[in-house]
Amino acid sequence: MRRRGRPACGPANYTAHSPVSASSEKKIRVVVAKPGLDGHDRGAKIIARSLRDAGMEVIYTGLHQTPEQIVETVIQEDADAVGLSILSGAHMTLVPKIMELLGGQGIDDVVVTVGGTIPADDVEELKALGVAEVFTPGTSTQYAIDFIRGAVRA
Repeated sequence: MRRRGRPACGPANYTAHSPVSASSEKKIRVVVAKPGLDGHDRGAKIIARSLRDAGMEVIYTGLHQTPEQIVETVIQEDADAVGLSILSGAHMTLVPKIMELLGGQGIDDVVVTVGGTIPADDVEELKALGVAEVFTPGTSTQYAIDFIRGAVRA
């Protein structure tokens, strides 16, 4: 089920547009979030800046976000993707809750990625929950950019 998109242009908010070209394509909107009590956000800020520099629109939520706050931000911002940065070890508690809340809202078209210190044993379980990709330490920012672009367009 597709969530409700941005409001349609009507008489009060109509703006004339030139034909769509490759350079005026809709920007990919990505929410970068730090769920839980993890207080380290350097990696999240690096990926947020890299995505922005690659032409994406990035909404960084800041530290200590609850799963409910993250899902609400995804809805309010009409995000195409959400990147969850987790270094606390709580990924097997927080990610399932976020996926459950997204599903409960009928949101099945947002690309969910997780980054951080995720043990290899947990990667497949996260993907089985619907996570599109898990970025572990050492993943290049270019790989993350390319993955998100490809997954959103698919």
